Amino acid sequence: MTETVSAPSIVPQKASGGTKFFYGFGSVAYGVAGIALASSLLTPYMNRVMHLPALWVGTVLMLTLMLDAVIDPMIGQFSDNLRTRWGRRHPLLYVSGPLIAIAVVLFWNSPVGQSETMKWVYLIGTLILMRVTVSLYEVPSSALAPELAPDYHDRTSVLSYRYFFGVIGGLVMTVILYRVYLTPANGGMLNPAGYGSYAILAAAVICVSILISALGTHGQIRNFARPAVRPITWAGTLREMSVTLTNRSLLVVMLSGLLSGVATGMSNALSQYFQLELWHLDNNQIGSLAFAGLPATFAAVLMATPLSRAFGKKKAMIGLFAVYLATGVLPLSLNMMGVLKGDGSPLVFWVLFIDAVIAGALAIAGLIIVSSMIADVVEDAAVKTGQRSEGLLLAANGLLPKFTSGIGVFLGGVLLEVVAFPRDAGQGQVPAEIMQRLALMYLPASAILTGMAIAVLGWYRIDKETHERNLATLAEAAALADQATGEEPSPSTARPGSF
Repeated sequence: MTETVSAPSIVPQKASGGTKFFYGFGSVAYGVAGIALASSLLTPYMNRVMHLPALWVGTVLMLTLMLDAVIDPMIGQFSDNLRTRWGRRHPLLYVSGPLIAIAVVLFWNSPVGQSETMKWVYLIGTLILMRVTVSLYEVPSSALAPELAPDYHDRTSVLSYRYFFGVIGGLVMTVILYRVYLTPANGGMLNPAGYGSYAILAAAVICVSILISALGTHGQIRNFARPAVRPITWAGTLREMSVTLTNRSLLVVMLSGLLSGVATGMSNALSQYFQLELWHLDNNQIGSLAFAGLPATFAAVLMATPLSRAFGKKKAMIGLFAVYLATGVLPLSLNMMGVLKGDGSPLVFWVLFIDAVIAGALAIAGLIIVSSMIADVVEDAAVKTGQRSEGLLLAANGLLPKFTSGIGVFLGGVLLEVVAFPRDAGQGQVPAEIMQRLALMYLPASAILTGMAIAVLGWYRIDKETHERNLATLAEAAALADQATGEEPSPSTARPGSF
């Protein structure tokens, strides 16, 4: 009689509060590094501070982003197949912290007074180094979430910590950059020394936060999956990547992210035009709107997991984004109806601030849940491929923001050209009818893109029952593999979700 192995009972281990804290704290590094890689900062620095042609700067930024399209999946696939006594991810975390710090200091302390050719060579080289080293951290760090929290709802909680520290870290360092290092007293926005001094602080924060996070989660390595060493061929790798990246639920989330990312990029590109020329806010009011991210992040972290538990991930996320859509277009709609005037008054500022808090909280909570949904694809894909590919999956999804924002910025520029926005008009001198035409074109475009992003998510198919069924299948396969080799189940194979 053939002995059968029944699937182990599924009681997924939950991450402790300390593990969630240390894992999330590492995102401070990504929040700070995100500032260093933001086009809104890179473009003026390379163009106005380093005096390089704007068209060339845009081309370089686009090409380095395209390079990420190749690098990120390669790093993800490499980390998925890495086998060390410190697991698959932690060696890369320990290496990446110092490397990012070095790259940030080198780029933002670019030599002044060199020839244009030397500036190009130096800036392109150090920018590529910065992008590669940041990916070397972010890809394996993102891939830790599914293993730290195999439980369906617990991984939403884990990712809440990640988003919280990432947003707060980026916000605090942005305030420090503009209110300490780039103030008029320190030479202003065009003083290269200000960027260089800030880079030293940013590098230290990045390196320390990564090392603290890696050390704080190091003890969890014994619980992670330890896939067997196996021969790796190009054909086999490409086949696994193809099956993994064509997972239906992953494609649904990526398409939704593509549509919503374009809408967000367009909104970001036009936000300053509306703030200055339609709402007539002053510089202090515009700067103060950034602080809306603080209460928005707290609110998002508090609501994401309870809503996910109450309604399920898909329904909760669709509901959050639907309310976000209505909230996001409300101020401009009220202005078009003549209810809310653009006179720069305290009332207008507070309406915009409160709207930013509500819309930001809804968006961040939705993104937390979406990230958790992507993490659920890991086990679903593993059932089909026989291999866990957290790094590849999350790297593929992480590529979208790097492209969609550029598409959104391009569409924003198209709208400006269509309404004939005057390039030489001073602040506050743009005719009101031009801004009204811009708003009337922007509102439906943004609403349609966001609405399509929400509608697409209806095809996502992984719910709690599907996830637990996937965990059972993987646990049974692991038990059979241990029986075939005559080995005792290791912590990783005994743990649901390992393979």
